[in-house]
Amino acid sequence: MAHEPVETSLRLSDVGGLTEVKAHIDAAFLTPLRNPELRARYGATLRGGLLLYGPPGCGKTYLARAVAGELGARFIAVGLSDVLSRWMGQSENNIADLFAYARAQAPCVLFFDEIDALGRSRSGLGRSASALRGVINQLLSELDGVASENEGIFVLGATNAPWDVDGALRRPGRFDRAVFVQPPDAEARVEILQMHLGGLPVEPAVDAKRLAARTESFSGADLAHVCRTAAQSALVDAARTGSSDRAITTGDLEAAIAAITPSTGRWFASARNVVLFADQAGEYTPLAEYMKAHRLL
Repeated sequence: MAHEPVETSLRLSDVGGLTEVKAHIDAAFLTPLRNPELRARYGATLRGGLLLYGPPGCGKTYLARAVAGELGARFIAVGLSDVLSRWMGQSENNIADLFAYARAQAPCVLFFDEIDALGRSRSGLGRSASALRGVINQLLSELDGVASENEGIFVLGATNAPWDVDGALRRPGRFDRAVFVQPPDAEARVEILQMHLGGLPVEPAVDAKRLAARTESFSGADLAHVCRTAAQSALVDAARTGSSDRAITTGDLEAAIAAITPSTGRWFASARNVVLFADQAGEYTPLAEYMKAHRLL
């Protein structure tokens, strides 16, 4: 079963940068939810979920928690291990139980991580994966609310590979709204570096803004790795020299940046082929615009 629901105090304002992403989420998802009278007047619907996609380590889960905080809703995270079972029919039962549980916890955000692995295109599964087809069909049934209403359940999914998500999951009333969660911009990189360096013995001269300028295309996870690497370097040097007041320096951080290759590069290399050759519907226009702006196309 999924993790226990958690209360979260996160808000979108706590998410560094990503101004356009937050504005899109607010307009497409949060504003209709907060304004039931306007929703009724303009015929808007609460059906459907939000799909967050982008390179790994760029804060999709963090963003989903912030959406739950904005809604004042509990947050329930769902992974593959919560759903898939080796026993015939049990995976479908797990999906049904999961939605029944979420309805009892409403209002809640039901967050499916790695939704592409669960909802991989059925046409590419092969004959040996009939059981997984059953799981996808059960998920579609629950999203459609065939058995009961899903009022108060806000379904979010995260994926590194939206092009692998079954097309049926992307139809209206399901995961029909997609948001590209890009690598952190300069403002966000400053905040992420400051967050991970907070509480550590850092030299006063360290300039997070200067360091952020050198880390374009770094994911949030990459930046955390930079800080851990610099801290480890300082620790080793302090042990070697017997210095108890050895601070993390700009040099430590710059050396870490130079030694780490941004993990987003491989993802954008894969995305490039999709954007250039498999996006006739313009589904990935925000991704294409980002890649053009950053000379990745």
